[in-house]
Amino acid sequence: MKYDVIVIGGGPAGLITAATAKKTYPNKSVLVIRKESVGMIPCGIPYIFGTLGSVEKNVMSTKGVESLGVELLTAEVQEIVPGERKIRTSQGEFNYEKLVLATGSEPFVPNIPGKDLEGVYAVSKKAEYLSKLFEAVKKAENITIIGGGFIGVEIGDEIRKLGKRITIIEMEDHLLPAAFDPEFGDMAREKLEEHGVRVLTSTRVESIYGNGKVSGLKLLNGTTLDTDLVILATGYEPNISLAKAAGLRLGWGGAIWTDEYMRTSDENIFAVGDCVEHRCFFTRRVSKLMLASTATFEARIAGANLFELKVLRTNKGNLGIFSTAVEGLALGAAGCNEKTCIKEGFDIVVGTAKAPDRHPGSISDATTLHVKLIFTSEGGILLGGQVAGGKSVGEIINTIGLAIQRGMTAVELDTLQIGTHPLLTSAPTVYPMILAAEDALRKIRKG
Repeated sequence: MKYDVIVIGGGPAGLITAATAKKTYPNKSVLVIRKESVGMIPCGIPYIFGTLGSVEKNVMSTKGVESLGVELLTAEVQEIVPGERKIRTSQGEFNYEKLVLATGSEPFVPNIPGKDLEGVYAVSKKAEYLSKLFEAVKKAENITIIGGGFIGVEIGDEIRKLGKRITIIEMEDHLLPAAFDPEFGDMAREKLEEHGVRVLTSTRVESIYGNGKVSGLKLLNGTTLDTDLVILATGYEPNISLAKAAGLRLGWGGAIWTDEYMRTSDENIFAVGDCVEHRCFFTRRVSKLMLASTATFEARIAGANLFELKVLRTNKGNLGIFSTAVEGLALGAAGCNEKTCIKEGFDIVVGTAKAPDRHPGSISDATTLHVKLIFTSEGGILLGGQVAGGKSVGEIINTIGLAIQRGMTAVELDTLQIGTHPLLTSAPTVYPMILAAEDALRKIRKG
């Protein structure tokens, strides 16, 4: 059987590629092949333990893409034959005009002695595996999470709500180190510790031990910790086995190389999402960034460019726009943090500001917004931003991301035209994003 477009992978990247392809080229036939019949919402996985209360409540719906006329098939793809534009699957062979690889990523499991003991789990995206972890969490009382990034922090916070004793171990000197500078990571730590979570930073695990089943960990400093369950929140690695076997070019970081239109080294094969080699928006260096928001951004580019190149839809690099929430504290980051800017050799100026996100600040649901913006010393071009506060952080960081993408300067942010309302935003007189830009401008002028 032949399809105009075949997408391998049914996660956010695969489904949005298929939807975009069908919307852009409505007369083309589109097939999505996925290995599992039920897909998870990746960003919702931590919340199955507390907020959602079940794995089933985090299932990703396919109704939207199916309503467009996209076909779905549950099968395992065994081989890609680029020369014949053909794939072999557990359900037979299929030919394609254009193929899209959206094969995602698999949990990275560090080579720690004892990682294969019963009671040691990675954070998989597969429903069956997550159901086993969910049941194990319910039975355990003392749970250790290795990794203090987004997944580790969010899972730890959610499981804590079940009355469990939680320890989070992070080898860097603060939580959320990939996206945030220390002062923002420390805000998350304070919130977790206020609610009884033990946080160990600058700490490495030497081994996991137990008689068949995990009973403890030994740290590199010789300390031992008792535990009933270990969750490895140590990141993910791209799933590139099909691409590698097909002879597609890989990038320096080992993921699938693509151009700005998401084309691989084969002109009829595209790739999107976690399986792709990402590059930093500013430095063009390899980025280990893996986010559903990034995956869907790439999916829209690929889906639109399958048969005709749309010059306005290209990938100029990944900004890395993150957000998370811990016990009522929302955190957002976009672009380069201060540590990365210094490491890369940027000459920078940092502007900061604090203000209530309502006006007056005595309004009952008001919280304090902390904004940090990073600019180049010359020209005042925005390189990155971080925000902490209430729920409005989620959209404010998207605004900062847009400003970075458009190359806005401190002067342009200082003169930004905004709409405000007492029940919805900070006051126009102390709008923290503007104040942070103003703070940076003062430092630029003094320099």
